[in-house]
Amino acid sequence: MAFLKTGFAQELSPLLRGYGLLLRPPAPSDYAQWAELRDQSRAHLMPWEPQWSRDELSRWAYRRRLRYYQRDQREDLGYAFFIFKSATAELIGGLTLSNVRRGVTQASALGYWLGAQFTGQGNMRNAVALAADFAFEELRLHRLEAACLPTNVASIRVLRANGFQEEGLARSYLKINGEWRDHLLFALLADDPRPLAPGAR
Repeated sequence: MAFLKTGFAQELSPLLRGYGLLLRPPAPSDYAQWAELRDQSRAHLMPWEPQWSRDELSRWAYRRRLRYYQRDQREDLGYAFFIFKSATAELIGGLTLSNVRRGVTQASALGYWLGAQFTGQGNMRNAVALAADFAFEELRLHRLEAACLPTNVASIRVLRANGFQEEGLARSYLKINGEWRDHLLFALLADDPRPLAPGAR
């Protein structure tokens, strides 16, 4: 795994490598790949995500998204990554560490998505392992939290494969595709056993 710093620690520009994947912050030049992949995967993604806006895939909306990501990273509030196949530089999905809380909490929320054609191949399991390495080793977080719909069997499998433990059910937790939905809550602590631990790659 590699981490590139530009000037100040708060301007960390992480590059995460392993398992044949590269995770890096989104760039303006990624727009065409991102819009195409999201459009092709629309039917696959929409049941699990907040309701898409009418301009969801527009270049303007993408630029707004990048500004939001960059602001969060500058302020140590969140870290966004696009997931690429190392060998081909093909974009296959995205992952975020959001709502970073410092002080006595030292925690963050994990979110992710994957293009429809790249599911069922272990890609997100491995991407989450890389992100957990970064969260615990570089950001020095104590806890990663994740929430998913009880019917999202694939996401539950990804979390459990990385050592996340189920902690309960949150009623009407997030508004998904226009409806308030219950979510299962999962967490991984820095000292929890991790099947895909650092060095396993």
